Amino acid sequence: MRDGSLTVEQLEQALRDKESSGKRLGEILVDRGYVTPTQVSRVLAEQHELPFVDLARETIDIGAAGLLSETLARRYNAIPVRFLADGAVLVAVNDPTNVIASDDLRIALGATVRVGVASAEAIANAITRIYSNELDFDEETETPEESGATIIDLREAAASAPATKQVNAVLSRAIELGASDVHFTPQRKRLLVRARVDGVMRELATIPKTLQPAVTSRLKVMAELDIAEKRAPQDGRLCLRSGDRSIDLRVAVLPTTFGEKVTLRIMGSGEPSVSLEQLGMSESAASTLAAAVGQPFGAVIVVGPTGSGKSTTLHAALSGLDSEERQITTIEDPVEYQVPNADQIEVNPRAGLTFASGLRTILRSDPDVILVGEIRDEETADIVFQAAMTGHMVLSSLHAQNAASAIARLKDMGVDPGLIATSLNCIVAQRLARKLCDSCRESYVPDESELAAVGLPTFEYSNTHLFRAAGCEACSFTGYAGRVGLFEVMPIRGELRGLIESSTEEIFASAVQGGMTSMRQDGIRLALAGVTTLAEVRRVTGERMT
Repeated sequence: MRDGSLTVEQLEQALRDKESSGKRLGEILVDRGYVTPTQVSRVLAEQHELPFVDLARETIDIGAAGLLSETLARRYNAIPVRFLADGAVLVAVNDPTNVIASDDLRIALGATVRVGVASAEAIANAITRIYSNELDFDEETETPEESGATIIDLREAAASAPATKQVNAVLSRAIELGASDVHFTPQRKRLLVRARVDGVMRELATIPKTLQPAVTSRLKVMAELDIAEKRAPQDGRLCLRSGDRSIDLRVAVLPTTFGEKVTLRIMGSGEPSVSLEQLGMSESAASTLAAAVGQPFGAVIVVGPTGSGKSTTLHAALSGLDSEERQITTIEDPVEYQVPNADQIEVNPRAGLTFASGLRTILRSDPDVILVGEIRDEETADIVFQAAMTGHMVLSSLHAQNAASAIARLKDMGVDPGLIATSLNCIVAQRLARKLCDSCRESYVPDESELAAVGLPTFEYSNTHLFRAAGCEACSFTGYAGRVGLFEVMPIRGELRGLIESSTEEIFASAVQGGMTSMRQDGIRLALAGVTTLAEVRRVTGERMT
């Protein structure tokens, strides 16, 4: 070995063993512990003038991997890694001298193969990671009736093995990563597949342009959409099973310059809700929210952008109520969490069941607690606050930047300020920040500029040890694993009730003076505890009110 990790004596001993055992030299060296499998693979790659593929750090293109079945991948101990510029596929193998295997792989992939070298152990781990999830799609419902040669061609393409492999491989990988959304984005020369993992977009695959119509049609057929319609947006849904887990996906198709973009929103089906403590909420904030929800009547509103975890927080708050002594009814789009002993309703605008129409009927059904998935319009807002004023506890969500601005948003929707002042118990604003990976986070002392950027006094925190992202195999070298909530909980009481018609800045200042912790301050608390980073806090809170 050029790096000096192997001595002459060790090599001579291995050569003697090779003559008596018939094993490969590299295998003997690894068995004796003289070198690692990775070192052997690097030498093999150098000897055969081939690229070495570090599968621990290489991002495997799911589109390329999906061209090869798991059976063949394990048979030849090979894994397609990515598409090259000339259309060939880079395939990692552990034995570059096996010409027969290379020919078989070329036939199986239907493309030119470029061989790279990786250790057998790394390839086996990659195969397990890529092909680990078996997906079963619920395709019992018939798709709309169409006719014509074009439709027949599209249906055949959608049912073809390459399209099925690509879709299954991408969705398996997305679910394994815990993605919330998957984007199939058509570009001039490829179909780019990205997933939102822990709130950040990550590239999963690059699918050849020739397979774009088949993959898009496959997704539309599964979602029971019109495959002949390519000029208008469409919305649908599909269900799949991954092991014992049932997963609901919402599908949105949008025409773009280079073809139809398909976006999948991944949602758990029937998952139990979590508690406020499990969300990462501070003890004081959780206590304030629990007290507001525990009142006999009033409204509790959770605000934030799309994907900030509002529904999870609503159900966490709801989980603290005794459902045996109260009649709980929820109306959501969609139902994401199961609530014991509750009536749960899913809106269906096509059938005339909207939040507003559903609420009117719910109020005639003797509820104690009502959870409304989202306040989207003036009519729903008015019914929510009328119900809160007339003896019901109502929990709902709203799109707003922070707790103080939610009041202005409600007034803009036409809710009477007097009704807000008398009916609103509490507003919770939130964002989601990425959590540091426990396996690789690094301790460091921040400099003055970093402390100043989040408003921390340098004289007080100059010697404070914080943590930053490093990256390892456990977190796919991102440095982060999972997300945690940043919250500001603003109870409406005392002076705040008299400030409902004041400006957002005045309301915010009064709430902070009254003891409210802002989202920025809550994020700093988590950064000081080593849960996240100051960079993440700045990213998700921006430069708004602190």
